[in-house]
Amino acid sequence: MAKSNEGSLVEDVKVPFLILVGSLSVFWVVEIIDVVLPFWGLDQYGIRPRTERGLWGILASPFLHGGFDHLIGNSVPFLILGWLTMFRERWHFALVTVMAMLLGGLGVWTFGATGSVHIGASGVIFGYLGFLLLSGFFERRFGAILVSLGVGVAYGGLVWGVLPSRPGISWEGHLFGFLAGILAAYVAARLAKRASG
Repeated sequence: MAKSNEGSLVEDVKVPFLILVGSLSVFWVVEIIDVVLPFWGLDQYGIRPRTERGLWGILASPFLHGGFDHLIGNSVPFLILGWLTMFRERWHFALVTVMAMLLGGLGVWTFGATGSVHIGASGVIFGYLGFLLLSGFFERRFGAILVSLGVGVAYGGLVWGVLPSRPGISWEGHLFGFLAGILAAYVAARLAKRASG
């Protein structure tokens, strides 16, 4: 039995929505646990540059936030930029998320300030930003260019976040997440070109 266009459209909206809300729910549950059970001190499990223990933070840090203000500040851009990242292909979201977490986190671990602890999903968010801004350049397709331009107009100002600014802000996380997102845009474009022959 053929699937109706309406059913397909519902799937195209529903699946990304569930993925994003599910991911965001994990962030919120972890932060609630951290606030309710402060003796666990979950934030200590962030990225600690050039320490063996800090390597585990590469996986943990996107799920940890320094309070609800920090989490709220990351929630909206995570939803919007995450949605746009999987707008054309859902696997783009997985690619960028993994690369921003692993490569971006490794960059922070390697170059971050000694004695610092880096937490928050902003490295992944900047990965989405880097991907969306540069995917049009690498793909050279009208739809991708249009998305890149739209994101540039709406969120281009965030790029300044890759530079050192206020104390307590992980500009290293922003920078290396952003660079990982650019690399993901290049990889996705190459894979698409290879698939199309």
